[in-house]
Amino acid sequence: MNTNLPHTTTTAATSTGTAAAQPAPLPLPPAPPRAPLLPKTGWGVFLLALIGVCAVAPVLNLWTPPGSALHLSDYMVALLGKIMCYAICALAMDLIWGYTGILSLGHGLFFALGGYAMGMYLMRQIGRDGSYQSDLPDFMVFLDWKELPWHWALSGSFGATLALVLLAPGLVALVFGWFAFRSRIKGVYFSIITQALTVAAMLLFFRNETGFGGNNGFTDFKRVLGFPIATAPMRMALFVLTGVALLGFFLLARWLVRSKYGRVLQAIRDAETRVMFSGYDPLPYKLSIWVISAMMCGVAGALYVLQVGIINPSEMAPAASIEIAIWTAVGGRATLVGPIIGAFLVNGAKSWLTVAAPEVWLFFLGALFIAVTLFLPDGVAGLLRQIRRKGRQP
Repeated sequence: MNTNLPHTTTTAATSTGTAAAQPAPLPLPPAPPRAPLLPKTGWGVFLLALIGVCAVAPVLNLWTPPGSALHLSDYMVALLGKIMCYAICALAMDLIWGYTGILSLGHGLFFALGGYAMGMYLMRQIGRDGSYQSDLPDFMVFLDWKELPWHWALSGSFGATLALVLLAPGLVALVFGWFAFRSRIKGVYFSIITQALTVAAMLLFFRNETGFGGNNGFTDFKRVLGFPIATAPMRMALFVLTGVALLGFFLLARWLVRSKYGRVLQAIRDAETRVMFSGYDPLPYKLSIWVISAMMCGVAGALYVLQVGIINPSEMAPAASIEIAIWTAVGGRATLVGPIIGAFLVNGAKSWLTVAAPEVWLFFLGALFIAVTLFLPDGVAGLLRQIRRKGRQP
């Protein structure tokens, strides 16, 4: 035992000397500064848009004489407000299609669910001012209903209505998305199933016994929160609210796609199998962005009903969901700004053509989609980016 002690001591000393001779680890380089949510130019454009919505538009509509060339007519206020609602839907579509690679042809359903949730509240606000002077909505009196159905229980509360605007499309998206994504349904099969879901819901809402007004839906709204809904100040207030909602959703979407969460979504879009091999489960990412996108459409539908004054099952027609995808494609996928531009361009052209040449509109829409697919795969936003890049070259 004693003869091994010096050897053991020497080994320990040698080991200690070796450890002491190792160089100290180099300090890690500092993390690169996080890029701002928007560049300076982007914040400038954002503030100009905010000022235009909150200050310029009200002044031009409410305080500029109607005979002035600068006057913003009530018709334009309603049209721009409606298009901003559509732009929110296009922004929601960009999150799920442009950044996650999932083409939905059922977002019209989520838009309509938000609209119906708000429409139920507005129908209750009519009170005894309806044609039948009853506490029940007119269509229920016409159908000889004696009391409100169970799913109208919360329709008299504005707070509950705001919750339903988010929860109704969100829960439908959550249940459908759980089964679809868990079964790994993707591509054209997912698109077809979402459209089938929308058609099924449309047929359900067409039935009078469901309590949603049947073919006519909800209309003839009188007031919101006790204030008359058809006055110029209320229309402008709703216009401003819609514009602020659109800008707020844009910042939310920008924050999402620039975070680690957004980078995983884009990785799922580009190579979902590699994402799984890297240790990430795509299901919670796809399901969460799907629900967020649906709730955004629900808010857009609620704002749409407040300004347009009607909601019926035609909002769930397959063409409505396809148009949302067209706005996104025309503006440019995975750009956020592009879908907003696309919504304004396409719906502006629709507003003009349906009056000037109504028989040409559908042909124009189809030709526009084909032209963008063939010649502008990155949409209008991609074209503007190319022009800007060429302008910077010497």
